Amino acid sequence: MKLKVLLVDDEPFILQGLTVLVDWEAEGFEIAKTASNGREALEYLKENKVDLVIADIRMPVMTGLELLQTIRENEISDAYFIILSGHNDFRYAQKAIHYSCMDYILKPVQREVLVELLQRVLKQKEIIVRNEEDNRKMKRAYLAQNLAPLLRGKYEQAHLDYLKEALTLSEGVRYVHISFDNISMLEEMSDDELRNMRNRLFGNCLHFLGADHDHCLKDLIGFEEDYEIGFVYCDYMAKARGMDTETFLEELHKNANMGGFNVPIVLLVGKRVDDISKISISYSSACVLRSFKSFRSSKSIYYYEKEVHVNQSKVLLCKQTLDRLIRAVEQNDRSEIGSSVDELFSEMESMGMTGEMVTMNTNYLLFQLIHLAVEQDETVNQQEVMRYISENVSETGIVRGSRMHLRKFACEYAEYLIQMRKNVSRGVLQEIEKEVREHYSENLTLRELSQKYYVNSSYLGQIFRKRYGQSFKDYLSSFRMDEAAMQLLKTDKKISQIAEDVGYHDTDYFINKFIELKGCTPSRYRKNSGNI
Repeated sequence: MKLKVLLVDDEPFILQGLTVLVDWEAEGFEIAKTASNGREALEYLKENKVDLVIADIRMPVMTGLELLQTIRENEISDAYFIILSGHNDFRYAQKAIHYSCMDYILKPVQREVLVELLQRVLKQKEIIVRNEEDNRKMKRAYLAQNLAPLLRGKYEQAHLDYLKEALTLSEGVRYVHISFDNISMLEEMSDDELRNMRNRLFGNCLHFLGADHDHCLKDLIGFEEDYEIGFVYCDYMAKARGMDTETFLEELHKNANMGGFNVPIVLLVGKRVDDISKISISYSSACVLRSFKSFRSSKSIYYYEKEVHVNQSKVLLCKQTLDRLIRAVEQNDRSEIGSSVDELFSEMESMGMTGEMVTMNTNYLLFQLIHLAVEQDETVNQQEVMRYISENVSETGIVRGSRMHLRKFACEYAEYLIQMRKNVSRGVLQEIEKEVREHYSENLTLRELSQKYYVNSSYLGQIFRKRYGQSFKDYLSSFRMDEAAMQLLKTDKKISQIAEDVGYHDTDYFINKFIELKGCTPSRYRKNSGNI
């Protein structure tokens, strides 16, 4: 983006000369406005933002010095300011410097002098922009670090105090997953494609939220998938726009999709809680929706209260048939699985197969399948099991009468339980440790490793978390950042090269991850070590 310049001089010949003295566009600038005196320039600056003002010191109506003094004292503009004068009077220069004038140059203006000044402006602007971006990244990182304990429901008062200071909050809070909704399509994309698409989605959300953009986070490590963004919604946001909650979230969804994506976008809206201190309840309910939505008709926005609530007095549970299906899954009896699924659909169809009926029966099936996994290993992560279920239930689900799909899923889940019974963790995890050590800079995924070592991917994820206390993705990120830290200490490589060396093609993404795990930027880490 070109920096905007305002040229101010009462002599038309001088103004014309300045416009053609240099190739402004080639130097990274564009002339936004020319004015014939300070008053005209002042009125323009009240309504428009520019990056640089070049003004004559002596003009009718309002001089260049008076213009500078006015915009600084009234905080109208923080643009760089250059004074032009035909007099080499140090008193003028002193006053100009007092009001943060960048330079004081004599007429006639020499091209080389002006070009040199423009380059100084560009360099200083780049430093400011870079520092502002670093500050934004640090702020987001600190927000994530303080929000994470609240999402877990185990936080200290300091975490809550920081969020209350950093965010605008109100009564009525919901945690919202903003997510791409076709996992099979996402798995076909490269890391760069997925990251770029997610960055676009994130940018769209920030643009819509405006002043509330800090409520939207994309790097809550351990709480989101690579294709998700987290959003802390408060009731005041809708009220401030004259909307109700549902209208606001519909507008957010529409704006998130600006520019169009090849993959549908979905909002998973957690349960409404009184305030931010109870957001773990809302977060957990949004996670439940990840799995439940696979058993629902396809929507753009899912609300926990609407999807989970069932009026049991109006529906019937096909418990005997469901229990038969669950036993067949537990015993890996594929013939029995097939006949049980057929019987379930026939029974529901004979009773009218209403939406509430399907909801209640599928909820029962879902929780019983989770219970089967817990019986195999009481330390199993239930959310991991729910994620497995969500990833393996197609969008059509049984809501639309897909008997074949439910049969296929039940057989795969039976195989998943078999994997859990096998003692496969020790040897496989040792091999995966070796894979990380030798190939950490490559695009390693748990799914590909599970295929390589013939282990169910969801179960592999669970035993990995059980062994290391973190997900494979976090383990890999931590290993990469440790390697990056070593390179920062022992080499003088550029940050971008180190990012490439440890597997990150996007330097900004690498810096953000480094801040998350190390608590400071790579540059600060290197500087603190004394290796500059």
